[in-house]
Amino acid sequence: MSDVHQRLVDQYTEIARLAGGLAHEIKNPLSTIRLNMDLLAEDFSADADNPVFRRALVKVRRVQRECERLQELLDDFLNFAKVRRYNLQPSSLNQQVKEVLDFFRPKARESRIEIIEFLAADLPTVLLDREAFRGALLNLVLNAQQAMPDGGQLVVRTSATFDGVVLDLIDTGCGMDGPTLARIFDAFFSTKKSGSGLGLPTTRKIIEGHGGQITVQSEPGKGTQFTIKLPAPARLAADPARTLLIGPAESGAPPPSAEPAAGT
Repeated sequence: MSDVHQRLVDQYTEIARLAGGLAHEIKNPLSTIRLNMDLLAEDFSADADNPVFRRALVKVRRVQRECERLQELLDDFLNFAKVRRYNLQPSSLNQQVKEVLDFFRPKARESRIEIIEFLAADLPTVLLDREAFRGALLNLVLNAQQAMPDGGQLVVRTSATFDGVVLDLIDTGCGMDGPTLARIFDAFFSTKKSGSGLGLPTTRKIIEGHGGQITVQSEPGKGTQFTIKLPAPARLAADPARTLLIGPAESGAPPPSAEPAAGT
């Protein structure tokens, strides 16, 4: 690793450490506020016939909702800002895809989403931090679900290339216009009232941490396609800039047993 690259890594690590420390400092008083709002809600609920208490309870509930939103934002930010050292292991891309889809299938049925799989049988093994990768993939799947509120189709396709593998996720949802498409990987950009705007930036960070690339194509009213390209192990090992990311697992990305924040 070059001296310049090492300095950049050190600078980013320090910034991430400071940002994480600030977020933790905010979480402490936030927890106190939430606790006191819960106690106030109990007090005001005890006399529901009192019009003054009823009005006060409405305001307390509003503060509680905003505290919950701030807590979610802080959690997403800590997940986004942390410096990850990925525990890369030889893995089957198809197997990781199947695990995420199996977890998502009940939600898909509830949302009237048909999952269509085209998983190539001849894929080479790739190096993955499995928990981190599944968390990134699940975030994309949940974004597809949110883009299809009236149901639709989610096509999941894998294929091999001369230097790696490709994963496509194609939905028949609402799609995105040009200005939205240009910003979806920007931190804190969201098209949803409840979105933190950190889900997709975190997903891209994880994919790039694996030496991969993620791109997106979309058209309003027709749907969206995310494409993930991952390198073959030989090419990844030859990239000195990636050696920093190979080490003990420190990933905070959720496995398929938990839901990450949506990103757009």
